[in-house]
Amino acid sequence: MSLPKVLAQILFQGSVIVGRAFLEAGRQAARNARAGQMEAAAGAAGAGAGAGGAGGGSITDQITRAHRMTMDEAKMILNFKEESKALELPTAQEVEAMIKSYEHLFKTNAPPAPKGQTGGGAGSFYIQSKVVRARERIEAEWEGIRRKQQQDADTTPEPNEQGPANPGNSPPGPDR
Repeated sequence: MSLPKVLAQILFQGSVIVGRAFLEAGRQAARNARAGQMEAAAGAAGAGAGAGGAGGGSITDQITRAHRMTMDEAKMILNFKEESKALELPTAQEVEAMIKSYEHLFKTNAPPAPKGQTGGGAGSFYIQSKVVRARERIEAEWEGIRRKQQQDADTTPEPNEQGPANPGNSPPGPDR
């Protein structure tokens, strides 16, 4: 076989292989796009189904989606063992314990200082960021509880100042 013929065959076979790879990549991209659209539609339907279809779920669910971290994960990251009841505001001791744990972990996980500068720690920026996000998640949960309690207090009906439950202008009951 001559050299030009061998080079032409190699070039042809190479272009066939590359063409098939591009075709398969295009098909995979189309499958991914369809799957992404279906996931988005399912997510929107699921968000509307929570809490009777209004608001996209409970406050805790909304906060978890916004912060991409559950309350349990946040407590685990901060080594926060206080077991406050759900839907109750924390006590002063719980807040103080969380802040103390946060400050300790934040300082411990501080990234090293740049060369030529003093300060910093031996930790990692990634872990320090997780500590910050955990505190934000816990505080967001507490803020959500505070808002819900405030809303509940604002919407409680005030006592009726008219007196008896059966005013005089309503028809008498069967016992009269």
